[in-house]
Amino acid sequence: MPKIVSKAGMTIPPITFKTRVRDESIGGDNPYRWQDVTTDEIFLKKKVLVFLLPGAFTPTCTNEQLPGFESRYDDFIAAGVDEIYCASVNDAFVMNAWAKSLGIEKVKMLPDGSGQLTQALGMTVFKDNLGFGKRAWRSAMMVVDRRITHWWEEDGRRDDYEFDPYEATCPDVIYNALVG
Repeated sequence: MPKIVSKAGMTIPPITFKTRVRDESIGGDNPYRWQDVTTDEIFLKKKVLVFLLPGAFTPTCTNEQLPGFESRYDDFIAAGVDEIYCASVNDAFVMNAWAKSLGIEKVKMLPDGSGQLTQALGMTVFKDNLGFGKRAWRSAMMVVDRRITHWWEEDGRRDDYEFDPYEATCPDVIYNALVG
């Protein structure tokens, strides 16, 4: 079992995420445009909770983790968090479709399509045993002004791990750690 190393104290590196945003001026059935969003725009002078998960539309991520953060969103905001982001090594189209399918309205989706954030955090794992390829290991972080202040990571991180642990990064555990 690999030792879990906390990322607390680490500064989030500069990364540009390729997102899709609704723009009614476009018209038609698909009124979305590309918009680059940087780590500075997300994290600078803010207190942001980010959870990384293996993939959109996967069972634990879809049935528990993302809906769990959506339902606890107001609790986190009341506790002083400015925003909550869900990050995954998926593109903007997939992340937006997944959020829409679940009725997600509060948690923001962060498409880490090429895995730059995941890799910078040292959280890349390969899930070739499931046909997924490169993914993020389930983890979460509290970031204050681009600096990680709290880190949560599921046990067992390694390539092609046959299990998908989900305890350390569930909303209740993180919320209790923050308001403790």
